[in-house]
Amino acid sequence: MLVNADQKVTHVLDRLSFGARPGDRTALSKIGIDSYIQSQVKPKSETEPNALAERLSELSTLSMSPLALFNQAAFPRNPSEEKKKQISKWRQKIIKEAEQSKLMWALESPYQLREMMVDFWFNHFNVFAQKDLTLMWVGNYEQSAIRQHALGKFRDLLGATAKHPAMLFYLDNWRNTDPNSAGAKGPFKGLNENYARELMELHTLGVEGGYSQTDVEILAKTLTGWSVVHNVQPSTDESGFVFAADRHDSSAKTFLDQPLIGQGVEEGDRALDLLAAHPATAQHISYKLAQFFVADEPPVALVSQLAKRFLVTKGDIAQTLLALFESDEFWNLSHYQRKFRTPYQYMLSMVRAMGVSAPSQEVLTRIGSALNQLGMPLYRCQAPNGYAQTEAAWLSPDVMMRRVSIAIATANIVRGSKPDPTALLVTLGNQVTAEARELINRAPEPLQASLMLGSPSMMYR
Repeated sequence: MLVNADQKVTHVLDRLSFGARPGDRTALSKIGIDSYIQSQVKPKSETEPNALAERLSELSTLSMSPLALFNQAAFPRNPSEEKKKQISKWRQKIIKEAEQSKLMWALESPYQLREMMVDFWFNHFNVFAQKDLTLMWVGNYEQSAIRQHALGKFRDLLGATAKHPAMLFYLDNWRNTDPNSAGAKGPFKGLNENYARELMELHTLGVEGGYSQTDVEILAKTLTGWSVVHNVQPSTDESGFVFAADRHDSSAKTFLDQPLIGQGVEEGDRALDLLAAHPATAQHISYKLAQFFVADEPPVALVSQLAKRFLVTKGDIAQTLLALFESDEFWNLSHYQRKFRTPYQYMLSMVRAMGVSAPSQEVLTRIGSALNQLGMPLYRCQAPNGYAQTEAAWLSPDVMMRRVSIAIATANIVRGSKPDPTALLVTLGNQVTAEARELINRAPEPLQASLMLGSPSMMYR
């Protein structure tokens, strides 16, 4: 177990947030670790600080619905060159504001556990922004489908992602059609199993979840007609979700040994109910949570404990996380400072430690550029399983050299100002090891902050 209060403070700030900001260690010590964890898992309010809320409100595309985004940013048939330029410019505005808002929330929101879970769930339910229409919807997807349910019920989260046009377009379910239906024509010619397969393999049951190819086919048939607003299927639904009844397979089905009566879109909802409540889903989600918060190879007993809590609470994410944070395994000394930070977590931890507040567009752009260099560009993981969250995926000599180089640049990220190394040491506390402190103290003062940010201590949480 962790042996002293300083270690516990460091551990909590490292695992439940994107890293300490100036004053965080003192504030956490004052309110107590248990109270802090409770306030993060079950916040009494999620009202952002006025300064952050005002800056977010200036990003005009954030408040637009998926339908409004489509109407503004979809290419019409046979567009003029001028129209192409206009739409391309608008699309760049949408994705730029999505990226800026993501970084602003992660850097500045006091609801850090929620933002950690946004990172976790986005990777779990990954979509790739550069797949045509997905680009215009990815920011809304993260905000309305992921962030709103990040600490809620898993079934609600699953349903929000399943019906969001970003997911339906990315994994091709918008084309999924009963080949014998009246709507089987044009781009809608037959079954598409892509989403059904990933829904079971990645989002719910897991690769070892015991399902069969027949289950994939049945689920694909169940989700026929689950589509999105498009040029060939206009809609007035602000969500951008379209249920094309004329493309749905309404035959009676048996899925996971349970009957599904052909009843339109509700049939798909029933399938989601079965997937969300399945023991294999509880096991799969619990393993990933334990891997994210505890260790790359999480303790079997902990995963089992979390799976039981997940099932008993009917997929209550907050309750499952409380069980994790109350476990002996979470506080085991062998896991302290052993989780290698992903590039995203590393960049955010550095900027937060420096106390950067209200980062300018230039600073946000530089953070985004650094993430590109480190191989983790925002919203651009092409594979449906998202960016890996383990050390093996990110640790290499080349990566470490890049991180050190970027740490030097990050120490000067606020033009005309360098972080005070003494203040930085106070913020990081015993996260900086005694060996690292000795090396830093021997270095010239102008280099000390860069050495601190690029030290092995900063690479782990």
